Amino acid sequence: MLILFVQILSQSTFTKIMKNFSATKYSLQNVTTGRIFEDEGWLLDDPEGGSPSLIRARYTTRQIEPGGDEMGIYRFAQWLPVGRMLKGSCAPVTYKSSKLAAALGLKNLYITFNGYYPKIGAHMSTCSFKETEAYSVCGRLGEDHAHKVLVVASAGNTARAFARVCSDNRIPLLLSVPEDNLDALWFDAPLNDCVKLIAARKGGDYFDAIHLSNLVLKSDKFLAEGGAKNIARRDGMATTVLSATTFIGRIPDYYFQAIGSGTGAIAAWEANQRLIEDGRFGTHKMKLMVSQNLPFVPMYNAWRARSRAMLPYDDDQARIDAESIDAKVLSNRKPPYPIGGGLFDALIDTGGDILVATNEEARAAKKLFEETEGVDIYSAPGIALATLIKAVKSGEVDPEKIIMLNITGGGEKHFQQGKELHYLKPSLVFDLDPDPDEVVRKVSALF
Repeated sequence: MLILFVQILSQSTFTKIMKNFSATKYSLQNVTTGRIFEDEGWLLDDPEGGSPSLIRARYTTRQIEPGGDEMGIYRFAQWLPVGRMLKGSCAPVTYKSSKLAAALGLKNLYITFNGYYPKIGAHMSTCSFKETEAYSVCGRLGEDHAHKVLVVASAGNTARAFARVCSDNRIPLLLSVPEDNLDALWFDAPLNDCVKLIAARKGGDYFDAIHLSNLVLKSDKFLAEGGAKNIARRDGMATTVLSATTFIGRIPDYYFQAIGSGTGAIAAWEANQRLIEDGRFGTHKMKLMVSQNLPFVPMYNAWRARSRAMLPYDDDQARIDAESIDAKVLSNRKPPYPIGGGLFDALIDTGGDILVATNEEARAAKKLFEETEGVDIYSAPGIALATLIKAVKSGEVDPEKIIMLNITGGGEKHFQQGKELHYLKPSLVFDLDPDPDEVVRKVSALF
C-alpha cells in the first residue's frame, strides 16, 4: 500500500512539473565557422553549409541549476534542447568509489553510473546511458514533426532505449539494427505497435544498419534522428558530466569512457566548455581518455597516425573484427571523428588519448567491478575500466587527480531478475546490398 502511494505521489508530482515546464531557450552555432543562428525545429546542420561541421546549442541559461531527482534527466533541462518532458526518465548517478578506488590505488575515483542499481538510486530500465539520448531527442521532437516516423540506426543499446521511450510515449519509431545484435532488444513488457524493427542480415554490422536506415529516409514519411549531428543526442549524453561535476563540485581532471562513435566523448567535451563558462566549477579541461575494443580500433589507428581522416578499412575485415569483439556497441565504421567539432578536435583540445583493451582484459575488469562495486556492467564500460587499470599501472594517470569513470551501462542482472523478457522481432530483414526502391516500398507499408 505504501509502495502504491509513493508511485501515485511520484506520478502526480511529475504531472505538475510537466504542466509548469516551458521550452528551453537556446540558439545554434556552427562549431567550425562560429556562425550563430536559430533552430528551426530539427536542424542537424548549418543551413548555410561550409566545410563539414557539427552544430552546437548555446543556452540562454549560463549557470546550471539542477532540478530535483523527481524530474529524471530533465533535472538538467536548462542545458537540454527540449520543448517537453516525457515520462519515465532517470538521470545518471555519480558517487565516490571506495572499494574499486582502493583496488586501483586511486584517491579520487568518481563513478557515474548509467543503468539499474536501486541501491545507489540508479533506475534506468534499459540499463544503458542511451536512455539519456532518447529522452532528450524525443523531448526535442515537436508537434510539427509528429506526423513523421523517427528513424534510428543502432548496434543494440540505443535501439533498446529509443524503443522503450517511444513505446511508453506513443512516438512512431523505426529501428534499424544488425540481425546479429537482436539479442540486445529485450524488454520487461511488450512494446506498443508504434515501434517497428528492420534488420541487416546476419554477417552485417552497425554500418550496414546505418546504410539501411539511410535508404528508408529517401521517403519523406520518415525523419532522420541524426546521430551525432543531433544536438539533443549529444546534450542528453552530456548529462553524465553534469551529474559528475555538480556532485563533485568541480570539473574532473580525467574522463574515461569506451567509444563506438565517440559521440559521448564529444558531448563530454561540450559540457566541459559550458561548465567553464558557468564559472563555478573550474577553468580546466578534462583529459578525454577514450577507448576501443581490440581488434576493432579504426579511431585508435587514425589517432595514432594523428590523422584527422579515418584510415582505409576493408569492409569485409571490418565486419569480421566487429563480430569478434565483446562490446558490439563499439563497432562504428563511420564515426564523427574527422568532422569539425568532432572527436579529433575534442582530443586535440583536451590533450586526450585513445586507448585499447582486449576482450579478456574487459572481462577481467567487469569481474573486478562487480566484486568491488556490487553490480554487473556491460562489455563497453568493461573496456573503459580495463584501460583505466592499464593507465594507472603505466603512470599515465596521476592517482591523486579527480577521475570520472563513465559506466555507460550496467545492472542488467539486477533488472532482469525474476522478470519475463520480451524480445522485439524484426518485421523485415534485408540483404547487405538491398534494392533501394524495395526497401522504401516495404518499410513504408509497415506504418
